[in-house]
Amino acid sequence: MSDRLFMNEMSWTTYQKRIEGGALILLPVGATEQHGPHLPMGTDVMLATAVAVDVAKQLDAIVAPAVAFGYKSQPKMGGGNHYCGTTSLDADTLTHVLRDVIKEFARHGARRLVLINGHYENMMFTIEGIDLAMRELSYMGIRDFEVLRLEYWDFTRTETIEKIFPEGFPGFALEHAAVMETSLMLYHHPELVDMAALPTDKPADFPAYDVYPTRTGWVPCSGVLSPATGCAAEKGKLLAADYAIGVTDAIRKEFPNVKAKTQVMA
Repeated sequence: MSDRLFMNEMSWTTYQKRIEGGALILLPVGATEQHGPHLPMGTDVMLATAVAVDVAKQLDAIVAPAVAFGYKSQPKMGGGNHYCGTTSLDADTLTHVLRDVIKEFARHGARRLVLINGHYENMMFTIEGIDLAMRELSYMGIRDFEVLRLEYWDFTRTETIEKIFPEGFPGFALEHAAVMETSLMLYHHPELVDMAALPTDKPADFPAYDVYPTRTGWVPCSGVLSPATGCAAEKGKLLAADYAIGVTDAIRKEFPNVKAKTQVMA
């Protein structure tokens, strides 16, 4: 059990030994959000977890249970909160869930945490949750706790983009349930991708402003912001390699004393 990656598969005594040995915590944060008719609603959290697992196979790290609900889906990023199945949290709720979980990791004795965000709308509230936790830990006298926070897609290399989009990249803003996410899911979880249901809607064309109540007609009916035509598991493999290498390198840079992983059990 000492070589397991997932916190929730460890006994408390094994977990304690790993923490006392200096293991860092990897916390995936995602959402339960529509990803078109061809991808599962858990795509964001599955991909954030997959990145965490790839990193934990290289470093002395523990993958914590993922936060599976995120901040409200927005039309320009995730299609919108009006889709059936999309299950979201208020900003204050997500912020305080993260604050509490981070404080608990510090109470356990962990001193290094990497938060891997897989849902764009979560960004500012992950920052707020970390800030509140760090402030309260300081009041408690714990001042040596460090957090690295990131969105995994920021580690996509230009060379990879050029290989995946030889005719031009439409931009990250329209990549919701499109080529990149579908390719990653084909690589990590092919059994959950329904290629027969791949939508053919034209790319969304949003104005430079928002309107409330949400103008649901701005979003293609499928919920996909750009066609996933051309997706492939091989493209997902290229992206996964970028994220595994990039995130691991960032951790080694910021936490230079982290140990390399010599043996793992998934």
